Amino acid sequence: MSIMKAIRIKLYQNMVNYKIPSSFQLKETYPLPPYSTVIGMVHNLCGYKEYQEMKISIQGKYHSKVNDLYTRYEFKNGMEFDKGRHQLQADKFGICRGISTVELLTDVELLIHIIPENQDLIEEIKNSLDFPKIFPALGRWEDLAVIGEVKIVEIFEEELEEDLSLGDNYSVYIPLKMIKDGKIMLLGNGNKTSNQGTRYKLNKNYKKKDYGRNRVIRKWNKVEVVYSSRVLAVENEKILLDSDKKIVFAV
Repeated sequence: MSIMKAIRIKLYQNMVNYKIPSSFQLKETYPLPPYSTVIGMVHNLCGYKEYQEMKISIQGKYHSKVNDLYTRYEFKNGMEFDKGRHQLQADKFGICRGISTVELLTDVELLIHIIPENQDLIEEIKNSLDFPKIFPALGRWEDLAVIGEVKIVEIFEEELEEDLSLGDNYSVYIPLKMIKDGKIMLLGNGNKTSNQGTRYKLNKNYKKKDYGRNRVIRKWNKVEVVYSSRVLAVENEKILLDSDKKIVFAV
């Protein structure tokens, strides 16, 4: 018996940057979009003005990484225009313009499960993905997404009769709790047991915190995950699966 429904989407992106917030001189990218990026795309396409609670599972792959140049603008609050220092002037203030480097993933394929807490939103979200009012973008505004499939699937919690691995040579964000609970095993070379993967703290959603004096700051809810491609769902453990027996790493 299913415990919930989800919208599963498959999409493709030619070149994309899922920016790591702490990278500046070189705009580094995550290997897959963080949860906040996917949630932002869904809210943007649906026109939601308030946050709708949802769980997300993200799998995918890319072909390679390349570097590209982009125009970078810098300014400092209250610094007046100085002809010898600044390239641009905005009113009486100065702006520096230069070039910097951005890291891009090429030929990205993603498999994403979107599980809204309010299950009445399922059809609305599906329709917004099937017939988007604006062209879908995931990452930067220019990182357009070509959606190949939008499907409503049932989500089951099932005790596995045998080990189950990811398909399509995908990598995935695995919630750290699933590894600690022994539901997911990470494999090393030659299928030997080894906790191999990259650990991230990814932004999911935020609440605005008022510090007074017109200072409102986003306080992010961060999720601890491990990014890995050699993943095994363990026999006799209860795992979330969709209608097509694809593993769901919902968080």
